[in-house]
Amino acid sequence: MPLYMDRHDLAAGVTPEDLAAAHLADVKIQDKYGVKYITYWFDADAQSAFCLVDAPNKEAAETVHRESHGLTASHVIEVDVRRVTDFLGTIAEPHPGEPTANSGLRAILFTDLVESTSMTQQLGDDKAMEILRAHNLIVREGLHKAGGREIKHTGDGIMACFNSVVGAAQCAVHIQQRLEDSSSEALFPTRVRVGITAGEPVTEDQDLFGATVQLAARICGACDPGDILASNVIRELSLGKDLAWKERGPTALKGFDEPFHLYELLWRAG
Repeated sequence: MPLYMDRHDLAAGVTPEDLAAAHLADVKIQDKYGVKYITYWFDADAQSAFCLVDAPNKEAAETVHRESHGLTASHVIEVDVRRVTDFLGTIAEPHPGEPTANSGLRAILFTDLVESTSMTQQLGDDKAMEILRAHNLIVREGLHKAGGREIKHTGDGIMACFNSVVGAAQCAVHIQQRLEDSSSEALFPTRVRVGITAGEPVTEDQDLFGATVQLAARICGACDPGDILASNVIRELSLGKDLAWKERGPTALKGFDEPFHLYELLWRAG
């Protein structure tokens, strides 16, 4: 059967326990419509929930929600099971009625300072370090505002993660806007690439690993200087928010067998 992911924009005050009860209600009647609600996630920062469901069609999945608890989705997309498992690994089904809706779903963001080697050669170590520190300050300011967490410094950029897909996108916009403002009259304007995707990375020793992290890094590398590129999952999960996207189309990325559909997040006014 096709696999679908839906998004729910929740009212204020909805708790993980509320979502667990809703999932249990779905499970109780899903067989009636040939549907299987596999798992779900709760994005507390964006006050959103996401469900992953096997269903004969989108209408059947929506009918289960409507009949079981009335919390219908604002958006439903069909997803490729291979891509989902690439992002999330083995998908664990929550126990019905489990009183928590936490998950390992994270948005991963990379920044990359453009032409950092040339910058050091032209400006010298001290001046290049000043520019890198300014970049670090702006990125960390954006992380603080958007609820992100710095994972590590890569030498000429920063890797960060977010519980909120929207928070990651908003942080990326903040970074580019602040860098443009701060370096508009500089002799060597600071430009960065920013790449974002989402999935369930492997956590170990306070670091993140796995296909999701690798994909985010490759997306960043495919980005043009001064741009923000994101995977389709970021765009789909942030629909309805005040974000503007431009389709880039299928893009081959090193280390991945199939091209990924990428979107540019537009950040300049107008």
